[in-house]
Amino acid sequence: MRQDARPLIGITTSDRKSRIAWWFDWFAVWRHGGRPLRLSPARPRPTDLDGLIIGGGDDIEAHHYGGEIQLDVRVDPARDDLELALLERFIPRGTPVLGICRGAQLINVHLGGTLDPDIYTSYEGLKRRRTVLPRKTVDIVGDSRLYRILRVTWCRINSLHHQAVRQAGRGIEIVARDRDGLVQAIESRDHDFLIGVQWHPEWLVFNRPQQRLIRALVNAAEQHRQPAS
Repeated sequence: MRQDARPLIGITTSDRKSRIAWWFDWFAVWRHGGRPLRLSPARPRPTDLDGLIIGGGDDIEAHHYGGEIQLDVRVDPARDDLELALLERFIPRGTPVLGICRGAQLINVHLGGTLDPDIYTSYEGLKRRRTVLPRKTVDIVGDSRLYRILRVTWCRINSLHHQAVRQAGRGIEIVARDRDGLVQAIESRDHDFLIGVQWHPEWLVFNRPQQRLIRALVNAAEQHRQPAS
């Protein structure tokens, strides 16, 4: 068993992720007591983790959820395979998992759900928002796990996506929507900590509710880890 004081939190990224973006991932976990481990297709896969973050990034290949292929988007098939394999491995173990943006979508797809491949095509007149700043408002379902973590009924978030959850997967509940009605957060009824948010809490470093979410993931990982022998 590992003797490290901090729980090991795997964070999935693409092989081409910038150093600045990775720094925000790393800092978000480290500041709340976790030990961040970068996971990408070119890196060795871990045999054990205390917690897992499926991070943001490129679109998910359409064949994974029965969607129509979009020719003008960037995909990362190797990363899809990596993350789906990680979810297949760690969800049955009860490992705490947080999905961020693409990660929320991938959790839903892994559990048999579907995605809206382009919200701007599906929702006529939808205002385009692409910013790391908290410019969008979401409403959170009361008595959801997400509500108990954030301790707010609504919050301001950033927005970097053009896809969204459409049909919820097995055991998945929709627990937040923005004011346009788009799904912004999901969670599992069947696991202690399996949550996906469509926004990027790691970029909101001074936002207390969003930092509570990262802290909750690290705390759940600490509780999940096996005691040292």
